[in-house]
Amino acid sequence: MSFSDLFKKNVSHPSCAAVIVAAGSSVRMGSDKLLAELGGVPVLARTLQAFERSEYVGEIVVVTRMDKVPTIADLCAEYKISKVSKVVAGGKTRMESSLIGVSAVKGSAKLIAIHDAARPLVSEAVIKRTVCAAAEYMAAVPVIASTDTLKVVDDADRIVGTIDRSTTYRVQTPQVFDAVLIKGALTKASEKGLVLTDDSAAVDMTGFKTYAVAGEEDNIKITTPRDLVIAEALLKSRSDL
Repeated sequence: MSFSDLFKKNVSHPSCAAVIVAAGSSVRMGSDKLLAELGGVPVLARTLQAFERSEYVGEIVVVTRMDKVPTIADLCAEYKISKVSKVVAGGKTRMESSLIGVSAVKGSAKLIAIHDAARPLVSEAVIKRTVCAAAEYMAAVPVIASTDTLKVVDDADRIVGTIDRSTTYRVQTPQVFDAVLIKGALTKASEKGLVLTDDSAAVDMTGFKTYAVAGEEDNIKITTPRDLVIAEALLKSRSDL
């Protein structure tokens, strides 16, 4: 029996609070990617709509830059995102912003999802799958298999090893956790001054094992202008958005 098995919970229809992290600088995009239009709707609005539609989400907290708080609040009102309870200013790093976000959800939340605001094509199926797994295992993340061969390169740009791709996966969001678990994990990581780009890494450092569920190739993160073009094409091919 694994450590995670000791904490399995039987929940027929779990629900979570969702923290949407939208505090990035969009440096590689050249402009604010979250306000860029995707099928005539701002990227962030599409992300929020995905969680608004999900019956597995009861509350949404948006974490953004201080100067964007009024703009994001207006966007939530314009697109009738009724589940948004707060729009708060984030920190200097992704981890700080995540900690601020999970600390801002209602105290009654048993599960908390943390999602990249720049992943607007997340499906209801992925949200459901991850929330249900977290309700049972306390921590769950969506992953997709790595199809490329991965190499280790040293400081002199020489290949020094090959990573077994059969056990290597690309991690997506939403990442869903037991509320107490993720709050404690992010707090400890912050106290140690660690810089983590992945929220589940904070949980990993506590010794707790996170459960992996199937992600989706369409659940891309928009980082560059090219990603926005790809997202437009994916959007046109889907009937659920």
